[in-house]
Amino acid sequence: MSTSTPNTTSTPDTISTPSTSPTITTDALIIGFGKGGKTLAAKLSAAGRKVVVAEASANMYGGTCINIGCLPSKSLILSAEQARRDGANSTPETREAAFEAAIKEKRRVTSMLRDKNYHKLADQDNITVITGRAHFTGPHSVEIATAEGPVAVTASKIFINTGATPRIPDIPGIRTTPGVYTSTGLMDLDDMPQRLVIIGSGFIGLEFASMFADFGTAVTVLQHNAEFLPREDADVAAAIRAQLEAQGVKFLFNADTKAIAPAADGSVRLSVAVKGMTRGASQACDSTPAGTGNAHTDITGATGTTDTATTTSPTSNPTDHATMSHVQTKPSDDGEPRFAELAEARFCLTTDAVLVATGRTPNVEGLHLEAAGVELTERGAVKVDELLRTTAADIWALGDVNGGPQHTYISLDDYRVVWSQLNGSARPYTVKDRKHVPSSTFLATPYSRVGLNEREAKAAGLDYVVKRLPVAAVPKAQVMRRPDGLMKAIVERNTGRILGAMLLSVESHEVINIVKLAMDLDAPASTLRDMVFTHPTIAEALNDLFA
Repeated sequence: MSTSTPNTTSTPDTISTPSTSPTITTDALIIGFGKGGKTLAAKLSAAGRKVVVAEASANMYGGTCINIGCLPSKSLILSAEQARRDGANSTPETREAAFEAAIKEKRRVTSMLRDKNYHKLADQDNITVITGRAHFTGPHSVEIATAEGPVAVTASKIFINTGATPRIPDIPGIRTTPGVYTSTGLMDLDDMPQRLVIIGSGFIGLEFASMFADFGTAVTVLQHNAEFLPREDADVAAAIRAQLEAQGVKFLFNADTKAIAPAADGSVRLSVAVKGMTRGASQACDSTPAGTGNAHTDITGATGTTDTATTTSPTSNPTDHATMSHVQTKPSDDGEPRFAELAEARFCLTTDAVLVATGRTPNVEGLHLEAAGVELTERGAVKVDELLRTTAADIWALGDVNGGPQHTYISLDDYRVVWSQLNGSARPYTVKDRKHVPSSTFLATPYSRVGLNEREAKAAGLDYVVKRLPVAAVPKAQVMRRPDGLMKAIVERNTGRILGAMLLSVESHEVINIVKLAMDLDAPASTLRDMVFTHPTIAEALNDLFA
């Protein structure tokens, strides 16, 4: 996997490595500097306990969110939106300048936050930060491989907080071809790609599609099946797709990437099989001279389905979408390709960069968990109970590594679960006490939701009423010149209980928290219907949504 090297913190690694002894005995060892772990470390230190925090990389002090996740991506998204509003995405020169400035600002923010997070822990007398990869050597013993040699740590209590890492599918060439990135590398490029192919149309991939489209990159998204956002309601998914297509993002559905290889001109070539397409046979992808793609595909047309590409037109513009050429069609038994039999067309896609956005997997590699008796789930996460205890005594797992929802605020809530057991609470707070986890996806028009959508309410056999409101009907949205989107809520018919809400709207990431609070307090929909809000705000739209 090719990635750019992130900016390093100004804090030297040697400060974080103990110089007095290669062996440390401590009250608590936290493996990983993520949100839950660093919050727990500070709390334990304040309570007078000795803590060691082991972090594999000096580039990751503070965890995923501030270094390679939430905050750097949102910094770039805001810069991209500004570039679109200012028209800086309209020419190659202004695009490059806007992208260069955005990357510079992202690096400044992450470097500053990384340094502050490091010193917030390392400057405390009770906390020792060690930079190096940790692995278990026994139930309460860990060895940390540092630049100055191994350090052995024995701890009464151990907390695994190693997060998650991008899932890389088993595609030939995906790990070795220059120009193929995970989200980490793509957020730290020095030069903006003119063309970008994204493998995967989940919310991470869509955030990057929206962002790079705003910068002026020609973005093509490959989805392995025929349905866009299959877990969302059809009307919401259609609205999100329409928004992205209005930004210029192209979609290719039923598309499986079979191989990735470098081209002679430095671009990237993908061999992609698309089911349901019926095109004439042509030269095989692997027999095409590198970098000789000769046709541009406008991925908006249809043959047999509205979700596949068909229309082609010649182009030489380097900012056009991924060049598609050399189609091969797998015929049916009688030699004629048929959509009903899911004939398969084979394409070569030529692009400048590829983002692999196929999900994230718990980061347990190299921890040697078996040495401590810590077991994994079938999906490779650390197995925990409702108190986040692992299968080994006095070892807990917090954050993405335990297989829960992959959000920074869930890692923080995991800290609350663990701390409630360590501070002598009569009744510890558990994962089962956690209510109504909201989520937000930062597209050009942010999409936020909490609770059940209509698809899930129907599957559960609930008797419900659907509430809808176009964002264009919200005065503040018109004032902001952001009238796109829709608001949707699901309310139980007889009780008025709010079952869920889906907000595709400007500032939805703020408004969704009001809905969550009402749901947490078991307030009926009439509470939001009758609440007095300030004006003009997006929040006051809840009056009309729940009317």
